[in-house]
Amino acid sequence: MNAEALHGSCHCGAVRFEVRTALAPASRCNCSLCRRKGALISPPFAAGELTITRGEADLTLYQFNTRVAKHYFCRHCGIYPFHQTRKDPNLWRVNLGCLDGVDAYALEAGVNDGASLSVVEDA
Repeated sequence: MNAEALHGSCHCGAVRFEVRTALAPASRCNCSLCRRKGALISPPFAAGELTITRGEADLTLYQFNTRVAKHYFCRHCGIYPFHQTRKDPNLWRVNLGCLDGVDAYALEAGVNDGASLSVVEDA
């Protein structure tokens, strides 16, 4: 884990946050939602490591399939900054592309098999 907080935001800046998380191993997920949004995500971190510093009311929640994971999006620009995981609701992941000063394209990424967690076909 990083000792220092990393800062991030959605595209329009309405939502700002800080997080303490490692950047690697970064990953992508192959579930139907993540395939479509294409975000590079951080390793899981404890919920207490994420603090929304501005714009909590500007977030909107999207849930699908089992409705356990909580995917948050800015209601203005549509960017996904972070989500609560399905495997363990005490763990979160952040969209590394939303972090200030982090070049998500420079990070190597594996693939998480989120598709195998689906209980509804193509969910």
